[in-house]
Amino acid sequence: MSAQIYEHGLKRWIEDEKAALELITVIGKLWFEKSIELLLFRNQLVEKSSSEILNLHHYAREVVKQPITIHDTLKLAKAIFYVDIAPSRLDIGRINVEWLSEKQDYTDEVAFISNKLKAFVGKDKINLQPKDVVLYGFGRIGRIAARELIVQAGKGEQLRLRAVVTRDKSPEDIIKRANLLMTDSVHGNFPGTVITDVDNQCLWINGHKVQFISAGKPEDIDYTEYGIEEALVIDNTGAWRDRVGLSRHLQAKGTSKVLLTAPGKGDIPNIVYGVNSNKYDYKDEKIWSAASCTTNAILPVLAVINQTLGIEKGHAETVHSYTNDQNLLDNFHRKHRRGRSAALNMVITETGAASAIAKVLPELEGKFTGNAIRVPTPNVSLAVLNLQVQQKTTKEAVNEIMRQAALKGELVEQIKYSFYDELVSSDLVGSPTPSIFDSPSTIVSKDGKGIVLYVWYDNEYGYTRQVMRVAKRLAGVTRLRYY
Repeated sequence: MSAQIYEHGLKRWIEDEKAALELITVIGKLWFEKSIELLLFRNQLVEKSSSEILNLHHYAREVVKQPITIHDTLKLAKAIFYVDIAPSRLDIGRINVEWLSEKQDYTDEVAFISNKLKAFVGKDKINLQPKDVVLYGFGRIGRIAARELIVQAGKGEQLRLRAVVTRDKSPEDIIKRANLLMTDSVHGNFPGTVITDVDNQCLWINGHKVQFISAGKPEDIDYTEYGIEEALVIDNTGAWRDRVGLSRHLQAKGTSKVLLTAPGKGDIPNIVYGVNSNKYDYKDEKIWSAASCTTNAILPVLAVINQTLGIEKGHAETVHSYTNDQNLLDNFHRKHRRGRSAALNMVITETGAASAIAKVLPELEGKFTGNAIRVPTPNVSLAVLNLQVQQKTTKEAVNEIMRQAALKGELVEQIKYSFYDELVSSDLVGSPTPSIFDSPSTIVSKDGKGIVLYVWYDNEYGYTRQVMRVAKRLAGVTRLRYY
Protein backbone atom coordinates (compact mmCIF):
# COMPACT_ATOMS: atom_id res chain seq x y z
CA MET A 1 0.00 0.00 0.00
CA SER A 2 2.79 2.48 0.93
CA ALA A 3 4.51 1.79 -2.40
CA GLN A 4 1.28 2.57 -4.27
CA ILE A 5 0.87 5.82 -2.34
CA TYR A 6 4.46 6.76 -3.20
CA GLU A 7 3.97 6.03 -6.90
CA HIS A 8 0.67 7.88 -6.98
CA GLY A 9 2.19 10.98 -5.34
CA LEU A 10 5.16 10.97 -7.70
CA LYS A 11 2.97 10.54 -10.77
CA ARG A 12 0.72 13.40 -9.69
CA TRP A 13 3.72 15.67 -9.15
CA ILE A 14 5.13 14.84 -12.59
CA GLU A 15 1.77 15.67 -14.20
CA ASP A 16 1.67 18.97 -12.28
CA GLU A 17 5.21 19.85 -13.33
CA LYS A 18 4.44 19.09 -16.99
CA ALA A 19 1.44 21.42 -16.75
CA ALA A 20 3.63 24.09 -15.15
CA LEU A 21 6.17 23.81 -17.99
CA GLU A 22 3.39 24.21 -20.55
CA LEU A 23 2.06 27.18 -18.57
CA ILE A 24 5.47 28.86 -18.77
CA THR A 25 5.22 28.79 -22.57
CA VAL A 26 1.76 30.37 -22.52
CA ILE A 27 2.90 33.01 -20.01
CA GLY A 28 5.78 33.93 -22.33
CA LYS A 29 3.55 34.20 -25.39
CA LEU A 30 1.05 36.39 -23.56
CA TRP A 31 3.83 38.64 -22.30
CA PHE A 32 5.88 39.09 -25.47
CA GLU A 33 3.12 38.88 -28.08
CA LYS A 34 0.22 40.62 -26.33
CA SER A 35 1.72 42.61 -23.43
CA ILE A 36 -0.43 40.64 -21.00
CA GLU A 37 1.25 39.83 -17.71
CA LEU A 38 -0.12 37.01 -15.59
CA LEU A 39 0.28 37.01 -11.83
CA LEU A 40 -0.79 34.63 -9.10
CA PHE A 41 -2.10 36.66 -6.20
CA ARG A 42 0.30 39.47 -7.10
CA ASN A 43 3.26 37.13 -7.46
CA GLN A 44 5.02 37.57 -10.79
CA LEU A 45 4.90 34.51 -13.07
CA VAL A 46 7.15 35.78 -15.86
CA GLU A 47 10.68 34.31 -15.53
CA LYS A 48 9.56 31.78 -12.88
CA SER A 49 10.55 28.10 -12.96
CA SER A 50 8.01 25.28 -12.91
CA SER A 51 8.81 24.48 -9.27
CA GLU A 52 8.38 28.12 -8.28
CA ILE A 53 5.01 28.26 -10.02
CA LEU A 54 3.84 25.11 -8.24
CA ASN A 55 4.98 26.56 -4.91
CA LEU A 56 3.00 29.73 -5.60
CA HIS A 57 -0.09 27.57 -6.15
CA HIS A 58 0.52 25.98 -2.75
CA TYR A 59 0.72 29.45 -1.18
CA ALA A 60 -2.50 30.46 -2.93
CA ARG A 61 -4.36 27.41 -1.62
CA GLU A 62 -3.17 28.07 1.94
CA VAL A 63 -4.07 31.78 1.97
CA VAL A 64 -7.22 31.82 -0.16
CA LYS A 65 -8.51 28.48 1.12
CA GLN A 66 -9.59 27.45 -2.38
CA PRO A 67 -8.59 24.26 -4.29
CA ILE A 68 -6.66 26.09 -7.01
CA THR A 69 -4.77 23.73 -9.32
CA ILE A 70 -2.05 24.20 -11.91
CA HIS A 71 -4.25 22.44 -14.46
CA ASP A 72 -7.08 24.97 -14.10
CA THR A 73 -4.54 27.79 -14.29
CA LEU A 74 -3.17 26.37 -17.55
CA LYS A 75 -6.64 26.07 -19.13
CA LEU A 76 -7.53 29.63 -18.12
CA ALA A 77 -4.22 31.00 -19.41
CA LYS A 78 -4.84 29.35 -22.78
CA ALA A 79 -8.31 30.88 -22.86
CA ILE A 80 -6.85 34.33 -22.12
CA PHE A 81 -4.46 33.90 -25.06
CA TYR A 82 -7.35 32.91 -27.33
CA VAL A 83 -9.45 36.00 -26.46
CA ASP A 84 -8.44 39.39 -27.92
CA ILE A 85 -7.54 41.14 -24.64
CA ALA A 86 -5.80 44.53 -24.44
CA PRO A 87 -2.41 45.00 -22.69
CA SER A 88 -3.07 44.24 -19.04
CA ARG A 89 -1.96 42.71 -15.75
CA LEU A 90 -4.23 39.85 -14.82
CA ASP A 91 -4.25 38.00 -11.53
CA ILE A 92 -4.98 34.50 -12.66
CA GLY A 93 -5.30 33.49 -9.00
CA ARG A 94 -8.39 35.63 -8.59
CA ILE A 95 -9.67 34.48 -11.99
CA ASN A 96 -9.13 30.88 -10.91
CA VAL A 97 -11.14 31.35 -7.71
CA GLU A 98 -14.00 32.92 -9.67
CA TRP A 99 -13.90 30.09 -12.20
CA LEU A 100 -14.30 27.53 -9.41
CA SER A 101 -17.48 29.20 -8.19
CA GLU A 102 -18.97 30.16 -11.57
CA LYS A 103 -17.90 27.52 -14.11
CA GLN A 104 -21.27 25.79 -14.03
CA ASP A 105 -22.67 28.91 -15.78
CA TYR A 106 -20.36 28.63 -18.81
CA THR A 107 -19.78 26.14 -21.59
CA ASP A 108 -15.99 26.35 -21.28
CA GLU A 109 -13.06 28.51 -20.13
CA VAL A 110 -13.09 30.71 -23.26
CA ALA A 111 -16.74 31.67 -22.70
CA PHE A 112 -15.93 32.43 -19.06
CA ILE A 113 -12.91 34.62 -19.89
CA SER A 114 -14.79 36.42 -22.67
CA ASN A 115 -17.46 37.45 -20.20
CA LYS A 116 -15.30 37.99 -17.12
CA LEU A 117 -12.82 40.22 -18.97
CA LYS A 118 -15.23 41.77 -21.46
CA ALA A 119 -14.15 45.28 -20.39
CA PHE A 120 -10.63 44.36 -21.52
CA VAL A 121 -11.52 42.90 -24.92
CA GLY A 122 -10.27 44.91 -27.90
CA LYS A 123 -6.91 46.60 -28.51
CA ASP A 124 -8.67 49.98 -28.51
CA LYS A 125 -9.24 49.73 -24.75
CA ILE A 126 -5.78 51.16 -24.08
CA ASN A 127 -3.11 52.87 -26.17
CA LEU A 128 0.35 52.66 -24.64
CA GLN A 129 3.08 55.06 -25.75
CA PRO A 130 6.57 53.95 -24.64
CA LYS A 131 8.42 56.24 -22.25
CA ASP A 132 12.20 56.74 -22.23
CA VAL A 133 13.81 56.32 -18.82
CA VAL A 134 17.17 57.56 -17.55
CA LEU A 135 18.71 56.17 -14.37
CA TYR A 136 20.72 58.90 -12.67
CA GLY A 137 23.04 56.90 -10.42
CA PHE A 138 23.85 53.20 -10.54
CA GLY A 139 24.13 52.06 -6.94
CA ARG A 140 22.07 49.42 -5.13
CA ILE A 141 18.65 50.76 -6.15
CA GLY A 142 19.85 51.92 -9.57
CA ARG A 143 21.11 48.48 -10.58
CA ILE A 144 18.03 46.67 -9.29
CA ALA A 145 15.88 49.22 -11.14
CA ALA A 146 17.88 48.51 -14.31
CA ARG A 147 17.29 44.78 -13.94
CA GLU A 148 13.60 45.33 -13.34
CA LEU A 149 13.16 47.74 -16.24
CA ILE A 150 14.68 45.16 -18.59
CA VAL A 151 12.72 42.22 -17.17
CA GLN A 152 9.45 44.17 -17.34
CA ALA A 153 10.09 45.50 -20.85
CA GLY A 154 8.12 42.80 -22.66
CA LYS A 155 7.18 44.19 -26.09
CA GLY A 156 8.71 47.55 -25.14
CA GLU A 157 5.37 49.35 -24.88
CA GLN A 158 5.92 50.76 -21.39
CA LEU A 159 9.17 51.97 -19.82
CA ARG A 160 12.34 51.83 -21.92
CA LEU A 161 15.69 52.11 -20.16
CA ARG A 162 17.74 54.30 -22.48
CA ALA A 163 20.61 55.64 -20.39
CA VAL A 164 22.52 55.52 -17.12
CA VAL A 165 24.35 58.57 -15.76
CA THR A 166 27.45 58.06 -13.62
CA ARG A 167 30.47 60.13 -12.62
CA ASP A 168 32.80 58.28 -14.99
CA LYS A 169 32.45 56.31 -18.20
CA SER A 170 35.99 55.09 -18.83
CA PRO A 171 36.27 51.60 -20.37
CA GLU A 172 37.24 50.17 -16.99
CA ASP A 173 34.29 51.87 -15.34
CA ILE A 174 31.75 50.53 -17.84
CA ILE A 175 33.16 47.01 -17.51
CA LYS A 176 32.98 47.17 -13.72
CA ARG A 177 29.41 48.43 -13.79
CA ALA A 178 28.44 45.70 -16.22
CA ASN A 179 29.87 43.11 -13.83
CA LEU A 180 27.99 44.64 -10.89
CA LEU A 181 24.79 44.47 -12.91
CA MET A 182 25.34 40.84 -13.92
CA THR A 183 26.23 39.55 -10.45
CA ASP A 184 24.91 40.50 -7.04
CA SER A 185 25.84 39.03 -3.66
CA VAL A 186 22.28 39.46 -2.37
CA HIS A 187 19.99 39.05 -5.38
CA GLY A 188 22.07 36.59 -7.40
CA ASN A 189 22.96 36.62 -11.08
CA PHE A 190 20.95 38.64 -13.56
CA PRO A 191 18.81 36.18 -15.57
CA GLY A 192 19.76 37.64 -18.89
CA THR A 193 22.55 38.79 -21.20
CA VAL A 194 24.75 41.84 -20.66
CA ILE A 195 27.19 42.73 -23.46
CA THR A 196 29.75 45.49 -22.92
CA ASP A 197 30.25 47.86 -25.87
CA VAL A 198 33.19 49.99 -24.76
CA ASP A 199 33.63 51.74 -28.13
CA ASN A 200 30.09 53.11 -28.03
CA GLN A 201 30.09 53.55 -24.23
CA CYS A 202 27.00 51.46 -23.71
CA LEU A 203 25.70 48.12 -22.53
CA TRP A 204 23.45 45.83 -24.53
CA ILE A 205 21.10 44.28 -21.98
CA ASN A 206 18.75 41.64 -23.42
CA GLY A 207 18.84 43.51 -26.72
CA HIS A 208 18.29 46.95 -25.15
CA LYS A 209 20.98 49.52 -25.90
CA VAL A 210 21.66 51.42 -22.66
CA GLN A 211 23.91 54.44 -23.07
CA PHE A 212 26.35 55.34 -20.29
CA ILE A 213 26.77 59.07 -19.81
CA SER A 214 29.31 60.84 -17.63
CA ALA A 215 28.24 64.08 -15.97
CA GLY A 216 29.08 66.18 -12.95
CA LYS A 217 26.05 68.41 -13.33
CA PRO A 218 22.64 67.08 -14.44
CA GLU A 219 21.75 70.29 -16.26
CA ASP A 220 24.73 69.94 -18.61
CA ILE A 221 23.48 66.75 -20.28
CA ASP A 222 21.88 66.74 -23.71
CA TYR A 223 19.95 63.49 -23.84
CA THR A 224 18.63 64.26 -27.31
CA GLU A 225 22.12 63.53 -28.66
CA TYR A 226 21.36 59.89 -27.90
CA GLY A 227 17.86 59.94 -29.37
CA ILE A 228 16.25 60.27 -25.94
CA GLU A 229 13.17 62.50 -25.74
CA GLU A 230 10.83 63.53 -22.92
CA ALA A 231 12.57 61.11 -20.58
CA LEU A 232 11.61 60.26 -17.03
CA VAL A 233 14.73 60.68 -14.90
CA ILE A 234 14.88 58.35 -11.90
CA ASP A 235 17.37 59.89 -9.47
CA ASN A 236 18.92 57.15 -7.33
CA THR A 237 21.72 59.25 -5.85
CA GLY A 238 19.82 61.12 -3.15
CA ALA A 239 22.24 64.01 -3.73
CA TRP A 240 19.30 66.38 -4.16
CA ARG A 241 16.02 66.00 -2.30
CA ASP A 242 14.43 69.43 -2.61
CA ARG A 243 12.70 71.07 -5.54
CA VAL A 244 15.59 73.40 -6.37
CA GLY A 245 18.13 70.59 -6.59
CA LEU A 246 15.93 68.13 -8.47
CA SER A 247 14.84 70.82 -10.93
CA ARG A 248 18.35 70.71 -12.33
CA HIS A 249 17.38 67.49 -14.11
CA LEU A 250 14.62 69.35 -15.94
CA GLN A 251 17.13 71.86 -17.31
CA ALA A 252 18.77 69.08 -19.32
CA LYS A 253 17.61 68.62 -22.91
CA GLY A 254 15.33 65.62 -23.42
CA THR A 255 13.75 65.31 -19.96
CA SER A 256 10.17 65.78 -18.78
CA LYS A 257 9.80 64.47 -15.22
CA VAL A 258 11.91 63.44 -12.23
CA LEU A 259 11.34 60.65 -9.73
CA LEU A 260 13.46 60.56 -6.57
CA THR A 261 14.10 57.21 -4.87
CA ALA A 262 14.31 58.79 -1.41
CA PRO A 263 12.02 60.95 0.73
CA GLY A 264 11.41 64.30 -0.94
CA LYS A 265 11.69 67.51 1.07
CA GLY A 266 9.38 70.50 1.19
CA ASP A 267 6.38 70.41 -1.12
CA ILE A 268 7.56 67.49 -3.26
CA PRO A 269 4.79 64.84 -3.35
CA ASN A 270 5.87 61.63 -1.59
CA ILE A 271 4.04 58.69 -3.15
CA VAL A 272 3.50 55.32 -1.50
CA TYR A 273 1.90 53.49 -4.38
CA GLY A 274 -1.47 52.04 -3.43
CA VAL A 275 -1.87 54.27 -0.37
CA ASN A 276 -1.95 57.83 -1.70
CA SER A 277 -1.17 57.32 -5.39
CA ASN A 278 -4.73 58.14 -6.45
CA LYS A 279 -4.81 61.49 -4.66
CA TYR A 280 -2.71 63.43 -7.15
CA ASP A 281 -3.01 64.91 -10.61
CA TYR A 282 0.03 63.61 -12.48
CA LYS A 283 -0.23 65.99 -15.43
CA ASP A 284 1.14 69.26 -14.05
CA GLU A 285 3.64 68.26 -11.34
CA LYS A 286 7.07 67.30 -12.72
CA ILE A 287 9.01 66.33 -9.59
CA TRP A 288 8.02 63.36 -7.47
CA SER A 289 9.34 61.13 -4.70
CA ALA A 290 8.76 57.43 -4.09
CA ALA A 291 9.40 58.03 -0.36
CA SER A 292 11.61 55.54 1.51
CA CYS A 293 11.68 51.76 1.72
CA THR A 294 10.50 51.87 5.35
CA THR A 295 7.64 54.26 4.56
CA ASN A 296 6.52 51.96 1.74
CA ALA A 297 6.64 49.01 4.12
CA ILE A 298 4.63 50.39 7.02
CA LEU A 299 2.11 52.71 5.36
CA PRO A 300 0.06 50.01 3.59
CA VAL A 301 -0.42 48.17 6.90
CA LEU A 302 -1.12 51.37 8.85
CA ALA A 303 -3.66 52.47 6.24
CA VAL A 304 -5.58 49.20 6.61
CA ILE A 305 -5.51 49.22 10.42
CA ASN A 306 -6.50 52.88 10.62
CA GLN A 307 -9.42 52.31 8.26
CA THR A 308 -10.71 49.24 10.10
CA LEU A 309 -9.79 49.74 13.77
CA GLY A 310 -8.72 53.37 14.03
CA ILE A 311 -5.27 54.30 15.33
CA GLU A 312 -4.96 56.44 18.47
CA LYS A 313 -1.16 56.52 18.52
CA GLY A 314 1.80 54.33 17.71
CA HIS A 315 5.52 53.73 17.54
CA ALA A 316 7.39 52.31 14.55
CA GLU A 317 10.70 50.61 15.32
CA THR A 318 12.69 49.51 12.31
CA VAL A 319 15.19 46.68 12.47
CA HIS A 320 17.01 47.63 9.28
CA SER A 321 19.78 45.90 7.36
CA TYR A 322 22.94 47.98 7.08
CA THR A 323 23.44 50.18 4.03
CA ASN A 324 26.33 51.79 2.16
CA ASP A 325 25.78 54.91 4.23
CA GLN A 326 27.48 53.15 7.15
CA ASN A 327 31.14 52.26 7.58
CA LEU A 328 32.49 48.73 7.25
CA LEU A 329 35.02 49.51 9.98
CA ASP A 330 35.02 52.24 12.62
CA ASN A 331 35.64 55.61 11.02
CA PHE A 332 34.37 59.18 11.04
CA HIS A 333 30.69 59.69 10.14
CA ARG A 334 28.70 62.89 10.39
CA LYS A 335 25.81 61.05 12.07
CA HIS A 336 25.96 59.59 15.56
CA ARG A 337 26.88 55.87 15.81
CA ARG A 338 26.82 55.25 12.05
CA GLY A 339 30.59 55.53 12.01
CA ARG A 340 30.89 52.28 13.94
CA SER A 341 31.39 49.04 12.03
CA ALA A 342 28.13 48.04 10.31
CA ALA A 343 29.21 44.42 10.00
CA LEU A 344 29.94 44.03 13.72
CA ASN A 345 27.34 46.08 15.55
CA MET A 346 23.68 46.75 16.06
CA VAL A 347 23.45 50.50 15.65
CA ILE A 348 20.66 52.70 17.01
CA THR A 349 19.93 55.52 14.60
CA GLU A 350 17.12 57.79 13.55
CA THR A 351 14.52 57.19 10.85
CA GLY A 352 12.33 59.62 8.99
CA ALA A 353 9.45 57.16 8.91
CA ALA A 354 7.44 58.89 11.66
CA SER A 355 7.42 62.25 9.86
CA ALA A 356 6.88 60.53 6.51
CA ILE A 357 3.70 58.88 7.83
CA ALA A 358 2.06 62.29 8.20
CA LYS A 359 3.05 63.28 4.65
CA VAL A 360 1.31 60.27 3.16
CA LEU A 361 -1.55 59.85 5.67
CA PRO A 362 -2.20 63.33 7.15
CA GLU A 363 -4.85 61.90 9.51
CA LEU A 364 -2.04 60.23 11.47
CA GLU A 365 -0.03 63.42 11.95
CA GLY A 366 1.31 63.79 15.49
CA LYS A 367 0.31 60.25 16.47
CA PHE A 368 3.61 58.46 15.76
CA THR A 369 7.14 58.20 16.99
CA GLY A 370 9.85 56.19 15.27
CA ASN A 371 13.39 54.95 15.52
CA ALA A 372 15.68 52.45 13.81
CA ILE A 373 18.25 49.82 14.65
CA ARG A 374 20.73 48.96 11.91
CA VAL A 375 21.78 45.29 12.11
CA PRO A 376 24.52 43.19 10.45
CA THR A 377 22.44 41.71 7.63
CA PRO A 378 22.84 42.86 3.99
CA ASN A 379 19.16 43.03 3.01
CA VAL A 380 15.57 42.58 4.23
CA SER A 381 14.36 44.59 7.18
CA LEU A 382 11.61 44.39 9.79
CA ALA A 383 9.25 47.04 11.09
CA VAL A 384 7.68 46.53 14.52
CA LEU A 385 4.48 48.55 14.82
CA ASN A 386 3.25 49.12 18.37
CA LEU A 387 -0.24 50.59 18.07
CA GLN A 388 -3.08 51.73 20.28
CA VAL A 389 -6.37 51.31 18.41
CA GLN A 390 -9.84 52.70 18.99
CA GLN A 391 -11.82 49.46 18.61
CA LYS A 392 -11.28 46.37 20.71
CA THR A 393 -9.97 43.46 18.71
CA THR A 394 -8.31 40.04 18.85
CA LYS A 395 -5.28 38.46 17.21
CA GLU A 396 -7.55 36.42 14.95
CA ALA A 397 -9.51 39.49 13.89
CA VAL A 398 -6.39 41.53 13.13
CA ASN A 399 -4.91 38.72 11.07
CA GLU A 400 -8.14 38.28 9.13
CA ILE A 401 -8.23 42.02 8.38
CA MET A 402 -4.74 41.82 6.93
CA ARG A 403 -5.45 38.58 5.05
CA GLN A 404 -8.40 40.20 3.32
CA ALA A 405 -6.33 43.30 2.50
CA ALA A 406 -3.74 41.06 0.83
CA LEU A 407 -6.41 39.38 -1.30
CA LYS A 408 -8.63 42.22 -2.47
CA GLY A 409 -8.82 45.99 -2.50
CA GLU A 410 -6.41 48.77 -3.40
CA LEU A 411 -3.40 47.34 -1.57
CA VAL A 412 -3.15 43.85 -3.02
CA GLU A 413 0.14 44.74 -4.77
CA GLN A 414 1.55 46.13 -1.54
CA ILE A 415 0.71 43.53 1.14
CA LYS A 416 1.64 39.88 1.26
CA TYR A 417 0.15 37.75 4.02
CA SER A 418 2.54 35.22 5.56
CA PHE A 419 1.37 32.33 7.70
CA TYR A 420 4.73 30.54 8.02
CA ASP A 421 5.88 29.91 11.59
CA GLU A 422 9.50 29.48 10.49
CA LEU A 423 9.83 32.69 8.43
CA VAL A 424 13.18 34.52 8.68
CA SER A 425 14.65 37.50 6.83
CA SER A 426 16.63 35.60 4.18
CA ASP A 427 13.41 33.90 3.02
CA LEU A 428 12.15 37.24 1.76
CA VAL A 429 14.97 38.33 -0.54
CA GLY A 430 13.28 39.19 -3.83
CA SER A 431 9.78 39.62 -2.41
CA PRO A 432 7.86 41.88 -4.83
CA THR A 433 5.57 43.49 -2.25
CA PRO A 434 6.86 46.28 0.01
CA SER A 435 5.04 44.80 3.05
CA ILE A 436 5.04 41.18 4.20
CA PHE A 437 2.68 40.79 7.14
CA ASP A 438 3.91 38.15 9.63
CA SER A 439 0.60 36.82 10.97
CA PRO A 440 1.95 34.29 13.53
CA SER A 441 3.80 37.12 15.30
CA THR A 442 0.78 39.38 15.86
CA ILE A 443 0.28 40.35 19.51
CA VAL A 444 -2.90 41.82 21.03
CA SER A 445 -3.10 43.02 24.64
CA LYS A 446 -5.69 41.71 27.08
CA ASP A 447 -7.79 44.88 26.79
CA GLY A 448 -7.91 44.37 22.99
CA LYS A 449 -6.67 47.87 22.18
CA GLY A 450 -2.92 47.42 22.17
CA ILE A 451 -1.55 45.58 19.15
CA VAL A 452 1.96 44.80 17.93
CA LEU A 453 2.45 43.97 14.26
CA TYR A 454 5.56 42.64 12.53
CA VAL A 455 6.06 43.72 8.94
CA TRP A 456 8.99 42.45 6.86
CA TYR A 457 10.27 44.10 3.70
CA ASP A 458 13.01 43.62 1.13
CA ASN A 459 14.34 47.14 1.49
CA GLU A 460 16.01 46.89 -1.92
CA TYR A 461 13.88 44.83 -4.31
CA GLY A 462 10.46 45.30 -2.72
CA TYR A 463 11.02 49.04 -2.61
CA THR A 464 12.27 49.12 -6.21
CA ARG A 465 9.07 47.42 -7.34
CA GLN A 466 7.17 50.31 -5.74
CA VAL A 467 9.41 52.77 -7.59
CA MET A 468 8.52 51.01 -10.85
CA ARG A 469 4.81 51.32 -10.10
CA VAL A 470 5.14 55.05 -9.50
CA ALA A 471 7.31 55.43 -12.61
CA LYS A 472 4.67 53.76 -14.79
CA ARG A 473 1.99 56.03 -13.36
CA LEU A 474 4.08 59.14 -14.07
CA ALA A 475 4.81 57.91 -17.59
CA GLY A 476 1.17 57.11 -18.32
CA VAL A 477 1.94 53.49 -19.25
CA THR A 478 -0.01 51.68 -16.55
CA ARG A 479 -1.86 48.79 -18.14
CA LEU A 480 -5.41 47.62 -17.44
CA ARG A 481 -5.56 45.64 -14.21
CA TYR A 482 -7.69 42.77 -12.94
CA TYR A 483 -6.76 41.86 -9.38
